[in-house]
Amino acid sequence: MKELSVVIPVLNERENIKPLLESIRHALDGIDYEAIFVDDGSQDGTPGEIRKWADQNTRLVELRKNYGQSTAITAGIDHTTGNYIALLDGDLQNDPSDIPCMLQKMQEEDWDVVAGNRKNRQDDVVLRKIPSKIANNLIRHMTGVHIKDYGCTLKVFKREIAQELDIYGELHRFIPVLAKMQGANIAQVDVKHHPRKFGRSKYGIGRTINVMADLVTMVFFRKYIQRPMHLFGTMGFISLGLGFLVNFYLLILKLLGQDIWGKPLLILGLMLVLGGIQLITIGILAEICVRIYFKSNNSKTYHVRRIFDPSKEPLQVVAEKLAS
Repeated sequence: MKELSVVIPVLNERENIKPLLESIRHALDGIDYEAIFVDDGSQDGTPGEIRKWADQNTRLVELRKNYGQSTAITAGIDHTTGNYIALLDGDLQNDPSDIPCMLQKMQEEDWDVVAGNRKNRQDDVVLRKIPSKIANNLIRHMTGVHIKDYGCTLKVFKREIAQELDIYGELHRFIPVLAKMQGANIAQVDVKHHPRKFGRSKYGIGRTINVMADLVTMVFFRKYIQRPMHLFGTMGFISLGLGFLVNFYLLILKLLGQDIWGKPLLILGLMLVLGGIQLITIGILAEICVRIYFKSNNSKTYHVRRIFDPSKEPLQVVAEKLAS
């Protein structure tokens, strides 16, 4: 096994590949590492550029289409062999030279995760930095996981933590929350951040709604994934109780001879009762789904087109010749 695996998801980052590989080789000199690039359906020749500049420590996992960053990260982690796993962006904004210090901190202080904090972030203030600050504060308060910078991809994990993250959809921003759900101890360190030199950013303010939707998912996962009935059941019984109180009050009015038909309070009472029954039913169905989830098979959420591994290329050539 390698000491360190660096997972780098890339999408249309052709111009960044050569300087990124050079930076990784310089930064990780003296460390037994592997750099695993995961091409997430690039259309600009990124895979060819990786193969062109790859060395014995470089591997390329090509996905059949664009699945998104979360799935690309999962695919990369699945193909690692290192005792420690680092995540790194492919746009040259993260600096690989921070990885050795993060790895040293993890080993010396026995942390499960060391997360990067972009202290001097080199991004647009209005479109990137302000929305990110708002999102970070919101995530911290709603999940109870106090990380300064959720948007920084640069992180180092112990292998067992990384392999159990179960990242899917667009949950890569919530990796610290997923790690905390496993009981991981998380440290933060300030890391360097550079302005983008080549290519275009894949992120923008339009992702805000998606982040908010994912945040609701993460709050549910953090607090109720193993007991969804505690959420839906509590809401359901409160609604049901209020509905019974309203209807009981209306029943008393009816017995006293008053006309209750058409009153808004009657409609409210009926809605509360029906809503309570529905919430309790959802809670039961959610409990069933959770049990299926935890017992389901380990099917993958992605498909690999091919794997390029220079260290094994001679053996592959020999095998192909023998097969022919």
